Amino acid sequence: MTTSLQQRQDELTARIAAAAFHKPELSHGYLFENDIRDNFYYASYLFAAAVNPAIAFDVDRKEAKEKAERVLIRVIALQDQQPASSTYSHWPLNLRPTPQEASKNTLPVELMGSLMVYFTDRYAQQMSGELKDTMEQALFHVYRGHFYRKPMDHYNHHEAKYTAAKLIFGQRYQDSALFEDGLQSLRATYRHVTTEGMPEYGALPWFWHWVQAYTCAWTLMQDQAVRKELGHLLDWLWQYRATYYLGGAWVGPHSRIWPHDMPQDTNVLHDYVQFGDFTLPEAMPRTEYAGFLVYEANAATRQLALERQEALEIRRLVPKGHDSRHLPGDHLHSYVYRTEHAAVGGIYERIREFDNEQHRWDVALPLDSVQGVNHAYFFHPDQEAPGDYRHQSEYSEVCFHRGTVMASYDIPADKPAYIKGCLPLGEWTERESAIFGRCGNVYLAVFLMQPYTCEVLADRRALRSEGSRNAVVVEVIDAGAASALGTDSVEALAAYLQDRQPQFSLTAEDQLNIVYTDTSGDTIVFESGPSSAPQRSINGIAVSFEAYTVA
Repeated sequence: MTTSLQQRQDELTARIAAAAFHKPELSHGYLFENDIRDNFYYASYLFAAAVNPAIAFDVDRKEAKEKAERVLIRVIALQDQQPASSTYSHWPLNLRPTPQEASKNTLPVELMGSLMVYFTDRYAQQMSGELKDTMEQALFHVYRGHFYRKPMDHYNHHEAKYTAAKLIFGQRYQDSALFEDGLQSLRATYRHVTTEGMPEYGALPWFWHWVQAYTCAWTLMQDQAVRKELGHLLDWLWQYRATYYLGGAWVGPHSRIWPHDMPQDTNVLHDYVQFGDFTLPEAMPRTEYAGFLVYEANAATRQLALERQEALEIRRLVPKGHDSRHLPGDHLHSYVYRTEHAAVGGIYERIREFDNEQHRWDVALPLDSVQGVNHAYFFHPDQEAPGDYRHQSEYSEVCFHRGTVMASYDIPADKPAYIKGCLPLGEWTERESAIFGRCGNVYLAVFLMQPYTCEVLADRRALRSEGSRNAVVVEVIDAGAASALGTDSVEALAAYLQDRQPQFSLTAEDQLNIVYTDTSGDTIVFESGPSSAPQRSINGIAVSFEAYTVA
């Protein structure tokens, strides 16, 4: 049965509220110690479900509301409300060693401050007098604390939240100068993303902060002209999301990933509300305000995300540089080939992004097509850390062509001499230098230059291949295309490709040369190494970046 955005938000609210209701209060009265924001989010959902009879919530609503208010008041109590303090208006992030002793942090107020305005405005009539007064006082300190008074410089998620806060608090406290600052920041942001692109490409924890901050401002905005401008930016953001969307998965490269982003997409609540084309997972590692705030994407954006019968090649320019001011025209090159059942792609340039969390390339599958992880990729680890599928080193080069990706690894003698791989669960067969499988509606052919070992875990296949010079070629083949080749099983595909494996060779200049003819008949040649820049060609024609655009 098709559900509406509101129904999906109500479903989220009911589930998160139930979790909050049944979660015991810790000895100090909070629900979570690791992040104060989770206390605010879960208590918000608990309050919303308790006061809304339309939300299915089979508990004592009076008891639920009282618990929510207790937690919210305790959250507010940890705000620094001393105007002379260097951390005025801030909260601690984690609550250790005790909530009262925990040091204040700049992060909680950035997003939580604006969301508190929304929560207070929406539920003021249902709040007790104590909670309402406490919230109003906290918001006034947020406004007076001026955390948002920062110039536009990097066009990142911090500045997105500052911009939204300028508009929200400028309107709330009739501060026309602050509101105008926010409006000019909004316009500068829109100009930047439409002319230069998204600087924080594929960074899920940050992208959703962009979306929530601007959706909060749009929801609260009384000035209809400014609300329309906020809508233009939100239209751009959701079109950006739809471009890299595949049944709950985020495809293509990422400037930052967290364990809940890779190798399995689990930060999916905003996607679920907006698109609703996959099963809501049990685990919800980042609840935030997906159940409260939504800006409905337009028809063209929804079509881009949901109607994928035609294959799509996405060649995009990405602003370069997360920790310094971006120079206009200085771009990276992102490539994605997206079909109905899978997407292949990544980014050509290695950049040491924030916390060294750039994710270069992968194969992505829709969430509902597999059990467990839904991304396949290999990488050389920047440091040896068992179980860590992030933090890639700089010693690799890549080449992309439709459903095929090539990656080479030239590892220095003083670095770990192996690469790690991750494959989704499915039907797999192993060969000496290759592994073939079917996951959902696609087949994967994975060829390695060096021998490998494979361990089957609960949610993935974990691979390791030794050697300081190594390479991987991965081709994704739609089940229908495989059938047309006369290969309607994994074993049949393995037999078909066994004699068509890539050619790996070293040139006289110590360059690694890879030649592969894919199942559609295109011949890809990729050469990389210490002597010269990578060389890439498709059917004898050099790969060019001329067709890459910002949008």
